[in-house]
This record gives sequence, structure tokens and C-alpha cells, in this order.
Amino acid sequence: MQSKSIKVIAKNRKAYHDYTVTDRFEAGIVLSGTEVKSVRAGKVNLRDSFCTVENGQLIVMGMHISPYEQGNIFNKDPMRKRVLLMHKREIMRLYGLVKQDGMTLVPLSVYLKGQLVKVEIGLCKGKRVHDKRAALAERSAKREIERAMRQGGQHR
Repeated sequence: MQSKSIKVIAKNRKAYHDYTVTDRFEAGIVLSGTEVKSVRAGKVNLRDSFCTVENGQLIVMGMHISPYEQGNIFNKDPMRKRVLLMHKREIMRLYGLVKQDGMTLVPLSVYLKGQLVKVEIGLCKGKRVHDKRAALAERSAKREIERAMRQGGQHR
């Protein structure tokens, strides 16, 4: 069996800064024809997007898919609500987790899996300001260590 190739279209870097991701899920997404063409062209922005459960459906809000240039009358609203496709029991489980634990669902990335457009959703918990500072300090320290290691190896 051949594995399907995965091509990442967009990542939500802000989500990793603002939230601690505890679990990840894959979902399909309902798109119109011109939206698919825009996604394939990489014209997707996940900043400030989030997911909710409405009437038993998982919906992503705030995802911006730019209108397709050659789409004219077939283009949809770039900021419209889009339905995500998951099994009903998975959606209800996520709904329960979000309701009781103070968690939120955030789209982490949009990618092509074979011919299909998929969305990676993260079950996230918001970071406090001091958590963000600690993560920033940790990254900075790692960068300094890497730089020192590289420079130490060049002088010898």
C-alpha cells in the first residue's frame, strides 16, 4: 500500500505561542471549487481562527481563504464559517472536553493529503503570560547554546 503524500499549505504559528497543545486531530473540510483552488495556491491564513460545535457539527471560524483570481461569480466570502468533517462520536467527545476543562479547539495547519484538503485541529489550553515568557527564554537559551557550539567548532 502506498502512503499518501502530505504537503503543508499553512501553519498557525500563533497557536503554538498562545496555547499548549494537548492533543491533535485530523479533519476534512467542506470547501467550494474555487476555495480548493485557492488552498492549492497556498492562499490560506489561520491566524485568529478557532473551532466550535454547533448543532452537532464542527465548524471552523476565522479561517481566511483568499478569493480565487479567476473565480469571478463563484467565489465565496473569504471569512465564512466552514464545516469540518469528523465522526459524530469524535465531535461529541471534543465538545465534552471543551465544555468542562476550559480547553479550546484551534486549527493548527491546513495540508493536502493526496488529493484531499485536511485540517489539523489541536485541543489546546491557553498559556499564561509567564508561560509565554518562559518558552521564549528557553528558545533563546537554546539558540545561544547552538551558536556557541558552532563557533567553538570553527576555531579549532
